[in-house]
Amino acid sequence: MGKIEELKEEYRKSGYEEICREYSREECFPAMRDGIRLHTFIFKPKGTGQERFPVILQRSCYPSHAETLEIHGAELSRRGYAFVFQFCRGIEASQGEWVPNIYERNDGIDTVKWLTGQSWVHCIGYWGCSYLAAAGWAMADAVSGDVTSMALTHYGTDRFKSAYEKGMFRQDVLTSWSMDNCGWEVRADYDQVCRYMPQREVDTALWGGEVPWYREYVCNTRKEEKYWQQGWWQQLDEIPKKVRIPLLIVEGWYDHHLGSALEAWRKLNPESKKHSRLIIGPWNHGFEVCVQEQRTEEARNSEIRMILEWFGQTLKKKELPVGEVRAYQIGEDRWRSEAFQEAEEKEETVFYLDFVHRRPETEGGSFYGKLSLEEEEQEGSASYEFDPENPVKSWGSESCLRTWGSIGSLLQPEPGQREDVITLFSDPMSRELRICGRMQAELYISSDCEDTAFTVKVMRVTPEGQAYNIRSSIASVSHGSTQGEAYIPGTCTKIQIDMWDVCYTIKKGERLRVDLSSSNYPEYHIHCNYRGTWGEQKRKKKAFQTVYSGGRTPSSIRMETERLQQDTVTH
Repeated sequence: MGKIEELKEEYRKSGYEEICREYSREECFPAMRDGIRLHTFIFKPKGTGQERFPVILQRSCYPSHAETLEIHGAELSRRGYAFVFQFCRGIEASQGEWVPNIYERNDGIDTVKWLTGQSWVHCIGYWGCSYLAAAGWAMADAVSGDVTSMALTHYGTDRFKSAYEKGMFRQDVLTSWSMDNCGWEVRADYDQVCRYMPQREVDTALWGGEVPWYREYVCNTRKEEKYWQQGWWQQLDEIPKKVRIPLLIVEGWYDHHLGSALEAWRKLNPESKKHSRLIIGPWNHGFEVCVQEQRTEEARNSEIRMILEWFGQTLKKKELPVGEVRAYQIGEDRWRSEAFQEAEEKEETVFYLDFVHRRPETEGGSFYGKLSLEEEEQEGSASYEFDPENPVKSWGSESCLRTWGSIGSLLQPEPGQREDVITLFSDPMSRELRICGRMQAELYISSDCEDTAFTVKVMRVTPEGQAYNIRSSIASVSHGSTQGEAYIPGTCTKIQIDMWDVCYTIKKGERLRVDLSSSNYPEYHIHCNYRGTWGEQKRKKKAFQTVYSGGRTPSSIRMETERLQQDTVTH
């Protein structure tokens, strides 16, 4: 079944029946405040006896949406909505220059104002996914009274969190998106693009022209830098605090905007939050269920059903929703409304790394350590060499776009396949362990380089020995270390590696597995092992890495869990 037929099928199975068959379609070019005219499509129901309609507005930067907009226009009109679709400036037949993000606030506000002056408009809702959601967030605080509610899926307002993780660039998202949306066709080899040095010049070297906004991404690695603290990105980050209208925020546990969206939810104005909903499912950026070897019969991944329910309540019935969080618990195949409890209703479960009581198995030179609930007094260590020319490939990812097939909780490679990966196992669980919130690795490390990176991947292991990833993340020493940028090669320092929230259950009899290394490519850029701004680096070298455990160096994996009995895990 093709994409168009799948979309029609979603409407047919939504549970919301057609109320008419006929609709009208027209095109126009409303003017923005600076005179630029944007190509806009209007679909309205016919034969309903109504002269004014609830309107669903959508704004897009993707020319490929020319086909799907016709489906949405027809299906929404048949269900009693007027559907208004607009191409962003510089896209398709819209006038002006295409520059991502910068014009969306003013153009969105101007489009809403234009709509409020139309005689056929009864009320307005905004709906968008990904960049289309970004266009909604851009004006969400400025359209109270004109827009009744918004449905914003798979996007957030903390752009820095979507771009960086402690000094490491989310390359597979932003490099691939920038290549595909720079304004012309780029045919360069993707792997060559990602490895090109210096990365800030990859546009002129391999893409065919300069892309200033991509250069700014790769040369501003800290949120406190002016690039993120002034102008549009700072304004966008503050918008959730000012929103007054109800929002439907939908995310996936393995969507690359999850971290940013959760920050937006946490910052959301209380007036808005008490009537807003946050829904998080076991999905990737395309609402596909991406959890292997688990029951997912209750996953309910139809965006169409969700927006029809939302706008049916907020636009047609004019009801204020009751605020709610609904999160899917992976491993239990159920939805929970109590998933994000207050801190006092949770506990922190800590697994300590133990390289002293190592497992006897060794394959290919890999190191097998132990995960324990008790701190080990004796100190131990494990070492490996990290070669930037041979990075660990991303598989089982949270933040990928071009390498779409690597996203999700996927079957992991057997341990022992690489010498630059340290593996640790827990004992089998005597009771289920229900993760519900954030996870963090605290690692005591040393390197013979002035800067480098360390990665962590946490997995569940079935009684049969198959491992499926739960969460992974990364940190450069210069951004994650308690010593800051002034790391002295050869010294031991503690780094913190933060992982995004998740609701994931480890069943009785299953174990945890943790892999430690120094690369996760192309999800993140490959660290060159030199200090400095990554986008300006021109050289790379190997690094000798050591991770410590026990005694004065109690490396650990920490996770927010539900309160359970102390015998949750066999010690």
